[in-house]
Amino acid sequence: MKSSSLLSAHLLRTSALGVSLAVAAAAVPAFAQDAAPQDQATADDSGDAPIIVTAQGRAQLLSDVPVAISAVSAETLQNSGANDIRQLNQVAPSLLVSSTGSEANGSARIRGIGTVGDNPGLESSVPVFIDGVYRSRSGIGLNELGEIDRVEVQRGPQGTLGGRNSSAGLISIYSKKPSFTFGANGEVTYGNHDYWRLGGSVTGPISDTLAARIDGVWVKRDGFYNDVNNNTQINNRDRYFLRGQLLFEPTDALSLRLIADYTNRDERCCAAIYVDNSVNPYIGNLNNPSPTGAATATTNNITRVLIDLGQPAAALTPGYNRDIYVTPGRSYAGKTKDYGFSGQIDYDFGGATLTSITAYREYRSGQAGDLDYGAVDILYRADDKDAYRQFHTFTQELRLQGEAFDGKLDWLVGGYYADERLTVTDNLRFGDDYGRFANCRIVTGSPLAFAYSPGSQSCIAPALRPTVSGAFGAAGPLILGALDRLDTLGDLGSTLDRYHQRDRNWALFTHNIFHITDTLDLTLGLRYTKDKKKFDATFGNDNTVCTLNQAALEPLLANPALTATVAGILGLSCQGNSTAELDGVSINDKRSEDKFTGTAILSWKPTDDLMTYASYSRGYKAGGFNLDRSALKPPVILGANPSSSFAAVGGAQALVGNLQFDPELVTSYEIGAKYATGPFSAGLTLFRTDFKNFQLNTFNGSTYIVQTVNGCSADLGGGDRDQSKFTSGGVPLPGAPANTNIGAAATGACAADDVTWGVRSQGFELEAALTPARSFRMTAGLTYARTKYNKNLVGNSSGTPLDQALRKLPGDNMSNAPELVATGSIAWTPDIGSSGLTGLVYVDGRMTSDYNTGSDLFPQKEQDGYAIFNARLGVRGPDEKWGIELWAQNIFNKQYAQVAFNSPFQEGATTADFADPQYPGGRQIFSMFLAEPRTYGVTLRGKF
Repeated sequence: MKSSSLLSAHLLRTSALGVSLAVAAAAVPAFAQDAAPQDQATADDSGDAPIIVTAQGRAQLLSDVPVAISAVSAETLQNSGANDIRQLNQVAPSLLVSSTGSEANGSARIRGIGTVGDNPGLESSVPVFIDGVYRSRSGIGLNELGEIDRVEVQRGPQGTLGGRNSSAGLISIYSKKPSFTFGANGEVTYGNHDYWRLGGSVTGPISDTLAARIDGVWVKRDGFYNDVNNNTQINNRDRYFLRGQLLFEPTDALSLRLIADYTNRDERCCAAIYVDNSVNPYIGNLNNPSPTGAATATTNNITRVLIDLGQPAAALTPGYNRDIYVTPGRSYAGKTKDYGFSGQIDYDFGGATLTSITAYREYRSGQAGDLDYGAVDILYRADDKDAYRQFHTFTQELRLQGEAFDGKLDWLVGGYYADERLTVTDNLRFGDDYGRFANCRIVTGSPLAFAYSPGSQSCIAPALRPTVSGAFGAAGPLILGALDRLDTLGDLGSTLDRYHQRDRNWALFTHNIFHITDTLDLTLGLRYTKDKKKFDATFGNDNTVCTLNQAALEPLLANPALTATVAGILGLSCQGNSTAELDGVSINDKRSEDKFTGTAILSWKPTDDLMTYASYSRGYKAGGFNLDRSALKPPVILGANPSSSFAAVGGAQALVGNLQFDPELVTSYEIGAKYATGPFSAGLTLFRTDFKNFQLNTFNGSTYIVQTVNGCSADLGGGDRDQSKFTSGGVPLPGAPANTNIGAAATGACAADDVTWGVRSQGFELEAALTPARSFRMTAGLTYARTKYNKNLVGNSSGTPLDQALRKLPGDNMSNAPELVATGSIAWTPDIGSSGLTGLVYVDGRMTSDYNTGSDLFPQKEQDGYAIFNARLGVRGPDEKWGIELWAQNIFNKQYAQVAFNSPFQEGATTADFADPQYPGGRQIFSMFLAEPRTYGVTLRGKF
């Protein structure tokens, strides 16, 4: 892979945006107008209006706000084709938004930090607010947004003002308000993949004091993946969005804004393809498979098993081909409903202004899926009706703001309350082929490979069954019987798991700006947050194969000669704690925490055009519960008194504490400068942010692991990378176990007094905008963020060892955290003669250095650096009453992975434990969710 420096140099040389990048900048927009009319300044000679933001709870000029913030205007959003928050990647270099296994699970990252994975028990490190209302998880921002006034992207922890705490930043979206002047607009878009989008809005007065607005969007598009087996397309679009607003202004002192919206989606999502042997050499040589299926230096037993059970070889070496092979009859159907209402009251008492925002929202997203992502039926979610997440959220925010001491103090006090009820249901089931697949995995990944016969009972050739049984001595009949039962494990598993979580949190906060002199300000903010969560879950399961095998094989676990084989059979019988032992079982728990957070900022304006500042802030993200039953315990427990059943370890309720994880704590320092004069503006921010108890969600191929990550100030001597003690230069040491994962988590502990930060993000952001003429604007940005784990890592704040699935983390960069990102845009709207017509030429680009897409940082999940460019060309009528535009997204059709992950249950070692492909016994294969390919089309616009 290219180094970051070589890649960035190449991109700078070859990019058409090199000139604007040389000016160094982040995507800084034109208008951002949520403030009252009296707050708006007149445009300068270049045609640019000063940018107004509300990042500090007040309407302020962007150039006067001593925080790191990007503001994106409605015009920039329209030109870039942004319909949801994913397209903000093109214009905000410190931001990365991606979606993976479900459209409900989008993840936003700022400066390399974000909430990883699909577990709804984890709150967002970068939450989304729409019109001041908190959305329960950032994936909800992947909906259509309608007509938008502006978007503010705040970088760094937000732990002082209203709304939900966030540890990495936040995204605030502001829709266009109703107007007291009649207006209407509409657009029709058609593009490749049979893409249709119709959108429009109407606004105007109902009376002298009451105005209304209605926005609507309808979208339909074919999918980006072709399901060969079922002759359908996956990752399609079929959605609509409606929003209605009323604005009541009976006096100059009182304003009331009511908003109601509704989103409906009925789509098939989300497909993935395998990472092929050009990236993952451990997938094996499919053109020269081993006759027995046994793993060798050039073959992989797991891929041979898949092929023998019906997986097309083309599916395992897809490159970036979007043909997929879904098990016949399985579905990716998903339905989402998102709706709610809010009311904002602003009242000016004369000496102070009161703002109240009250909101209630409901969100439900169900998603079925063929979760092995291939033709062999290994794992699936049966129905989107029984596999869903649902939020009911009430929020209330109050702010009172005013001035004191002849304007020397700009004070703000407030409070926030949220009541969130979360329900998650799941019906994760083994597929019809799972039992045969599991047996073939055991046979080919062990010395039993000589007996491999994929079409036979238990994957063992009939003539060799006595030989296989005899290999285990007196235990042979028990083991063979367990394998025969495992062979019948098809279409069993969860009948319905249901999780409930109620989260009630409230906060009191104050944010004050002291004007020490005309040029020197001191900002002090403080917040107290109290968070309480109650959790309960009920499980349903019909996997009796697991319980029968437990009863038969548990006594054999104490025999060292049989441990690996028995653990493998039990683990594969009970993966993900899929066991009838949990049928009808209920568990419950609760937790409570409180935290002080705050900020201190010293800012100085040596001239009217230049502001400098230094800041300190503390952030916080609440702890919670891992909403996945597999986290209760491993399928097999090894030790002095080995047992694999829940009953033997006190039952599921006794293990409920394993689902808890601690709050994430953040300390951040920034130094910055902003310059704005005439047509040119620029900003520079240097930052360092440290995270304790960083909340990481990892899928290891079998279970979901939620691990808080901390560092240790003492040298652990490689104890947090236990696998290394079994190899030298990648070569196994004498006596290394066949699967080096067994028993490897015993070291790497740290004294509690030595526990320190686990993740550090540091670097700089450079941003600029140039508008030399009214019709021409350039923006550009450069972010260098070195977001790394500590060299010595432990789990929780007590210093317990890190989970060994995460052994590659120490000292490395975080996933989805490229060190270098550059963005730029050019917008030119020249007059066309004297006809009143204008043209539009718009280009934007984002260039990203190499990064790893997997939260466990396995090298097979690396993504080379790339560049994405969008463009739009058009002609507009007088006063822009009409327009026609040709557009293209991802012009050069760059193919890349959003996230690569361990293919579920598709690891070819003897046991169910995960083993690194670079170490003996490991034959894990990987899949990846691709980014969108090139799209293009035409848009017609009109307004009245």
